[in-house]
Amino acid sequence: MTAEMKLKRMSEIELQEVEWLWYPYIPFGKITIIQGDPGEGKTTLGLRLAAACSNGSGFPGMEEREPISVIYQTAEDGLGDTVKPRLIEAEANENLIFNISEDTDVLTLKDERIAEAIRTTGAKLMIFDPIQGYVGEDTDINRANEIRTVMRGIANVAEKSGCAIVFVGHLNKMKGTNSAYRGLGTIDFRASARSVLLVGRLRKFPNVRVIVHDKSSLAPEGKSMAFNLGNDEGFHWIEGYDSITADELLCGGTNETKTDAAEDLIRDMLSSGDYVPSERIYERAKEKDISPRTVTEAKAKIKGITTKKIGKAWHWAILENADCTE
Repeated sequence: MTAEMKLKRMSEIELQEVEWLWYPYIPFGKITIIQGDPGEGKTTLGLRLAAACSNGSGFPGMEEREPISVIYQTAEDGLGDTVKPRLIEAEANENLIFNISEDTDVLTLKDERIAEAIRTTGAKLMIFDPIQGYVGEDTDINRANEIRTVMRGIANVAEKSGCAIVFVGHLNKMKGTNSAYRGLGTIDFRASARSVLLVGRLRKFPNVRVIVHDKSSLAPEGKSMAFNLGNDEGFHWIEGYDSITADELLCGGTNETKTDAAEDLIRDMLSSGDYVPSERIYERAKEKDISPRTVTEAKAKIKGITTKKIGKAWHWAILENADCTE
């Protein structure tokens, strides 16, 4: 049977303004993917996002808003022994976080219960962890035509409901490949997403987990962000890693960040133990395309650095004992 042909003029299409849960990283009514290798912090990020949205605390740079309902689905972790304790730790409002029961019927992205649950709860955020666990046993994640149909269906649910749908995804083992081809399964997962966030750790600082905005179809890509994970300090946001790229992160951050370069520069210039004019340090940093703000951030990370005003100018040094500070 041939489908009836209908034509639309672009002049008849109304302009729609994109609304954001977290600009420019997560749009409402669209699909976002958070992906990374196992143990790199992507699930932690997803749970922290759910908690922050449920209690109204938000993420850095997120527009202030009232708490919203969230649906969280996991195919890998137990709700009672893993998910709930981590949400409690993140101070989530548990009354606003829901889960579609899979006790008798396994949920897939084709399931009508997804749209029904969004309508019933009024959820503005739904998270699936991982995406590969919800495509269904009859769907091959490596077949573009099959995944394209599934993702088109869930994208329609997101658009009609205005709910931000976030998928947590695993990476494949193709090291050295462009980040666009590192997602597990066909690239059509990525193609369906309006935003893709890459999460990984730095080899040099294993407690630092960086978020790189690896794809952005609706706004300029946001700066990279970082959070602490894996030590006694617990989860907290960290500054100074906003220049890391996707390729650098996939290599474990072995390429120096601007902050690393600034820290090395300061240490080198102060290695003699003498006071050096701060103006000279900033000038050298400028030659290396390092901003004054990054120099200041790097300075704050160096233990033992002291400052002293000599004449009208501030000078820096690395000394064991100091009686003056800036």
